[in-house]
Amino acid sequence: MRSISLTNTVVTIENKEISISHPERILWPDAGVTKFQYIQYLMEIAPFMLPYTTDRMLMIWRYPEGITGRRVEERSIHGTAPEWLPRVIYGGKERILLNDRAALVWVANRRGCELHVPFDKHYRKEYPTELVFDLDPAEDMDFGVVLQVALKLHEVLSSLSLHSFPKTSGATGLQIFVPVEPKYTFEQARQINEFIAKYMLQQLPDIITLERVVERRGSKLYFDYLQLWRGRTMAAPYSVRAKPQATVSAPVTWEEAARGFVPADFTIANMTDRIGRVGDLFRFVSSEEVRLNQQLDKVLDFIQKNPTSSVNRI
Repeated sequence: MRSISLTNTVVTIENKEISISHPERILWPDAGVTKFQYIQYLMEIAPFMLPYTTDRMLMIWRYPEGITGRRVEERSIHGTAPEWLPRVIYGGKERILLNDRAALVWVANRRGCELHVPFDKHYRKEYPTELVFDLDPAEDMDFGVVLQVALKLHEVLSSLSLHSFPKTSGATGLQIFVPVEPKYTFEQARQINEFIAKYMLQQLPDIITLERVVERRGSKLYFDYLQLWRGRTMAAPYSVRAKPQATVSAPVTWEEAARGFVPADFTIANMTDRIGRVGDLFRFVSSEEVRLNQQLDKVLDFIQKNPTSSVNRI
């Protein structure tokens, strides 16, 4: 990191100076993580996070008093921002693009503790770069149930010749990404997501629900296929979450899912060491080769011709 130097509370990144206010301020009290430690983490993780945030309009959850205080959601620049901060005008507002290390530090200095990105890039809006399924367990549900559902979903996706890659939400759930060419509209992606979700419900009716209203889910796992939509966002890979243990939205392997883990296994304290051991497990999500090899046209064509049929007929 030769392009980064620290003098008192001023960080210089690639010739861009950022004055860090209150670097000693604790943002995650239970984990004892200060603002400066958070910034150090982002600097170390930047080469692995930025491929999944670049050119996507950022949504930030800011916690001015730390994660135990109030939460402020921001989707555009408020107040002044340095001229070098990457941005795009959308809907008459300046939206931040998390394209470089300096942008990461600027956001973190404003106590942006969670970084969320949409499913499309600003220059290719309306065309998602992946299908995503968000597995959200009921309160007090054993995480083994989440892994059970995820492994079944992996089996179904594989049967459709679709490569999929899991990551923890960083909170309580698991998210399954299916990279695709950005040539399908959100409506087409929704058709495929719904088709697969309804098949999963047929297979696991006692375990999962497609009910979006929390009060109607009962004790079942919410199989969320609706989050994938224009304007909606999801925690970026390697983003820290506003949870007591400073857990991270961590890419994992299907082999790890089969062996078992819990989201709390992946935190700001161990993520950089983990990447040093296993590398970026999400790298195939941004692979052009993987996108081109996905058999989405076949699936979409079948759904449109056979709207009431199931996966096992393809």
